[in-house]
Amino acid sequence: MFNAEIPSRAELPSTARLVKSTVIAAVAALVILITIVLPAEYSIDPTGIGRALKLTQMGEIKKQLAIEAEVDRQRDRQLSPMPPDRRSSLAGLLAGLLISPAAAHPNHDNDTENQMMPGAKPPIAVAQPAPVGKTDEVVFTLKPNEGIEYKMTMLRGGVAQFSWRTDGGKVNYDMHGTPAGGGKETSYKKGSQIASDTGALTAAYDGSHGWFWRNRGSADVTITLKVNGAYTEIKRMN
Repeated sequence: MFNAEIPSRAELPSTARLVKSTVIAAVAALVILITIVLPAEYSIDPTGIGRALKLTQMGEIKKQLAIEAEVDRQRDRQLSPMPPDRRSSLAGLLAGLLISPAAAHPNHDNDTENQMMPGAKPPIAVAQPAPVGKTDEVVFTLKPNEGIEYKMTMLRGGVAQFSWRTDGGKVNYDMHGTPAGGGKETSYKKGSQIASDTGALTAAYDGSHGWFWRNRGSADVTITLKVNGAYTEIKRMN
């Protein structure tokens, strides 16, 4: 069995050397904290190196998104719309399925055009399909540092197709939902300095679902929003 030799006292690092190594490591950690961590995470840049490396801008975006999300949550708790009446929605759906062409145009025995020829088969009543959904287009302009929020009132599982684009600049946005009656909101998607987005929004629960935009640029930005699908209304929340 091989036994490692025990180093002599002369080979061990001295106390002064250990202290020197510790001080060097602490200084290096402090430099990294000041030049990289603080600018990137908290937009604090006392040396200016973070801005030169574009880390300060990253910290500013993170800080602003956190502030906007908190403001949005507080506003949603105060302005949560009342949930739509499920019974009226179901009644409308059943009415659309039960109405047929025969019911819309009743037969008249004395009407020659409605008399059947001998051997002809009676017409088959086909149920009318339920409406595809609502369609809306909203156009609005954001001034520098101005924010705006639009939301749709939806039932759980409802799907709304959407597309929006900007004219004049880019914006920060947060696509989210708030439960009917209040509660913790759900963030579906967010981004910063975006010019357009398209897709489908599926409601995670009964409540209001939509977008909050903010213009962080120096010029006015016009946004055009188009939506289509299973929602009862869309309205501005602030």
